[in-house]
This record gives sequence, C-alpha cells and structure tokens, in this order.
Amino acid sequence: MDFSGQLDDLQQRAAKAKQAAQDAASESRDQLRQRIDQAKVDVDLATKDARQDASAAAASARSKWAQMKTDAAAKMDDLQARIDKRADQVDANLANDDAAWAEDDAAAAIDYASWTVDNARLAVLDAIDARVYADELAQNAGG
Repeated sequence: MDFSGQLDDLQQRAAKAKQAAQDAASESRDQLRQRIDQAKVDVDLATKDARQDASAAAASARSKWAQMKTDAAAKMDDLQARIDKRADQVDANLANDDAAWAEDDAAAAIDYASWTVDNARLAVLDAIDARVYADELAQNAGG
C-alpha cells in the first residue's frame, strides 16, 4: 500500500487549503463567493466519494473510518446549508452571530483535521507493523 503517496496528497491538500485561506483574506465578497462555490463543488465530489467508500466498507464491515467519513460528509451538508442561508440574512446582529458560528466551525474543523492526521499516522504505522510481522511469520513458517 502506498501510504507515502496518500500522505503526500494530504500534505498538498493542506497546503492548498492554507493558501486559499491566505488568498481569501484579501479578496472581495464576490471573489469569496466564487471561491466558496468552487469549494462546494470540491466538497460535493469528496462527499460522494466518501459515501461510496463508506457503502463499500459497510458492506464488508471493514472500517470505523468509513463511518467517520460519512459523518464528516453529513457535517459538510449542514455547513453548505448554512452558507446558502447566509445570503438571505439582512440583520447585522444575525450576520455577526453567523460569522462567529462560522469561525467556530472552521476552528473545530481544523482541530478535527489535526486529530485525524494524528490518527492516520498511528493507523499507517500500525499497518506497516502488521505487514512486517505477517511477512516475518510467513518467512519463518517457510524457512
């Protein structure tokens, strides 16, 4: 299994997310809306992939991680609904409360991503150890 390639992809995605946040800080609202629309498309595609992966894993009952991906996809659906609702708000206090909620959600998502990366590291190391152990047992049994 190519864990290094998957981790490289994760690192590149994190770098792109960081760059997007830095770029967005100086953009107009129209530019931000375009960026959000593109991010929605990207998240929708990832959500579909996550649901397909979860369905496949559920069918074989292989992974708690697949369920976590499905839960995260549901969270993204809720986030998208809030983004869509924001356009209908006219009250400044309501908009300020919404901004505070959005900032809290962003901070929580980053914390979750950090936790997920730490758990991915542990899972990768465990998988490598399990493969090395299985290979050693196979070699000892054959030798």
